[in-house]
Amino acid sequence: MHSRARRLAITLTAAGLTAGSLSSAAGATAPSNVVARNATTPAEQAILFWTPDRLRQATGHDGGLTGSTPPDSKRLNLPSTVGRVFFTLPRTDPRDPRNWRSCSATSVRSKYRNLVATAAHCVYDTRHNTFYDNWVFIPSYQDGKNPPYGVYAARTFNAHDGFVVTEDYDFDYAFVNVHNGVKVSWQKTGRSWRPQVQNVGRLGDNVGGQGFTWNRSARLNVFSFGYPAGGRAMKHCSGRTRPMPEAKKYNAQEHVGLACAFTAGGGPFLHGYKGASHTGYLVGVGSVAWDTDGDGRYDRISSPYFNGETYTIYKAAANRPTGNIP
Repeated sequence: MHSRARRLAITLTAAGLTAGSLSSAAGATAPSNVVARNATTPAEQAILFWTPDRLRQATGHDGGLTGSTPPDSKRLNLPSTVGRVFFTLPRTDPRDPRNWRSCSATSVRSKYRNLVATAAHCVYDTRHNTFYDNWVFIPSYQDGKNPPYGVYAARTFNAHDGFVVTEDYDFDYAFVNVHNGVKVSWQKTGRSWRPQVQNVGRLGDNVGGQGFTWNRSARLNVFSFGYPAGGRAMKHCSGRTRPMPEAKKYNAQEHVGLACAFTAGGGPFLHGYKGASHTGYLVGVGSVAWDTDGDGRYDRISSPYFNGETYTIYKAAANRPTGNIP
């Protein structure tokens, strides 16, 4: 069984911090708690599935409550690493708009510059016990505009078996290796969309990547970025995290929360974020949205506490190559 020792209220002395190469772990056998599966949807098919009309109709993959209006993001330099994830529910009709979903995510640093971090519930369907279909990441997504840095299709999903096997939201994080990006310019002729495509190379070469940190204090100053409730523009919140109470619905005992009206869509918690460089260190992902005052609106967003087990999943994913779309 997984250790569930509560250690969130203290600052751990062996705080982890990494922002560079992880080549020393390359080629190593993945630990037993890493669930790694290749995407079943061919990359080109996934990219061309998401026409502008379908992107606009995808709904946020979160709960039924709403949040208040987040701050005006124009006041902050927004990171190009952050974007929207789009996918379809497995074992359903992909042509049905009710099965088109979205989350938030960020590029993170890795050996092959091909890694995206998000919530595990944004990659894995616990109802059907399988990973989602037609999964793509669009950094700096803006509604109604062609993706500025391209579209990146999933190659390999990396999640913790604590989420995949037991649906434990203390492990609600995932890292996705993506293929090289494709810039798609869509032109509409009548009712049909016609794409023009161009290979744009690796994700990290185009937008960079956030660092990764773990075993930090549960009380950190962070910025959170994302597209709450499947929104069409990037928003942000900032503040100091704190340990959260147990969330029995999600079997979550080790979460840290931030006062923020975001929905639970996988957006990054970044510690040490600098507006000049648009970079910081990933210390969490949006996992559970809370209505702490019972008024029917979300007012806090929480992330699993990033510990050594989180680093194990990240390290395995950060040393996994992908390459061009076959």
